[in-house]
Amino acid sequence: MSAPRLDPLDEIRRELWLSLASLLRSYTAVHGLHGKRQAHIAATEQTIIVRHREKWLRLERIDASITWTRENGKSGSVELTDHGHLRSPAGEEAMDMAAEAWARELMLEHTKDKARELTR
Repeated sequence: MSAPRLDPLDEIRRELWLSLASLLRSYTAVHGLHGKRQAHIAATEQTIIVRHREKWLRLERIDASITWTRENGKSGSVELTDHGHLRSPAGEEAMDMAAEAWARELMLEHTKDKARELTR
């Protein structure tokens, strides 16, 4: 008896979701390299949580719908397209570009801290 096959669309969404977690891991690592900082990332098939110091991002997925929440109370939702884009009312963005922007925001230090780093 063979295991039931997943719907091909569900398999694509699952792979794209895992890719999003991987992109967030990679981009937070890159943005933390100079300051020797790193984020903690936990991922399941329904949730991705990224934490760096007091900042965090929580993503929750149900099928193609993703709800995001930030530490400051901001939240929103996007749709994961079959082509690896995130669609919101503001438009559609490639998943890697969205991941990079989230990672940059999470890893960005305060302006005073940045000025201190530049003068070392």
